[in-house]
Amino acid sequence: MSYNPDQIRSEFDEYGLREWERLVANPIEEIGLHVHTVLLERFVRPGMRVLEIGAGPGRFTQILARLGARVLVSDISPVQLELNRRKAAEHGFAAAVSAWEEVDMCDLSRYADASFDMVLAYGGPFSYVLDHRSQALAECMRVLQPGGVLLMSVMSLWGTIHFALKGVMETDPEFNRRIIASGDISPETFPRGRKYMHLFRSAELRDWLTNAGLTVEAMSATRALSTGWGELGDELRSSPDRWAELLAMEVEACAEPGALDMGTHIIAAARKE
Repeated sequence: MSYNPDQIRSEFDEYGLREWERLVANPIEEIGLHVHTVLLERFVRPGMRVLEIGAGPGRFTQILARLGARVLVSDISPVQLELNRRKAAEHGFAAAVSAWEEVDMCDLSRYADASFDMVLAYGGPFSYVLDHRSQALAECMRVLQPGGVLLMSVMSLWGTIHFALKGVMETDPEFNRRIIASGDISPETFPRGRKYMHLFRSAELRDWLTNAGLTVEAMSATRALSTGWGELGDELRSSPDRWAELLAMEVEACAEPGALDMGTHIIAAARKE
């Protein structure tokens, strides 16, 4: 299936404010937000010029602002951009934002070569552009300074199956085989699907980035331990000590090579040499 930017734009326009609420909707989502934040705290330095792709309403924009970054907020969805602007005003991080711009990550031609110290693409933008993902990667690399970091998260093949196992096992085995073989959820592999994307294996992601000339400095799953344990998450969230213990275990476990494919997303930090 070929990437359809109008479809993605419409989907996130319709999703609206739910995208702001999603990452704190329950304790398990909070864990995913925490693991993403740990990688941001590792690689973002005060004064860095960051192009945030697929920024949505601004959960990660807010963290970038806290870390002292100068952020150019971009999204393919005008609704999400307006929400980001509104949340920036409400939560006091607008001063960190240089602009809000409607942008398709496959065409960053408005930005000069080597314009940014970091490109941040959290939440799966590289999964949503399907067969255009290498074009999007080339554009992100072009606008990065030498030595700059591309920090991304993509949808995980095995982690998604782990998360949605009950539904997967209720699906026609032929559709499951097509998705596993290609990594694609598309009309060809899953005709009754409504949300189309490419699901990555961790080895595939590493090889793709390395073959493009990037040096992978860190990889992590998200929610490798807690996926499927919603009720336990509610219980632990009410105990600050046990909650802190779980967060620490998640961060450590998610970075283990053997766990990279078992969370809903795979995070990678890759440096342009």
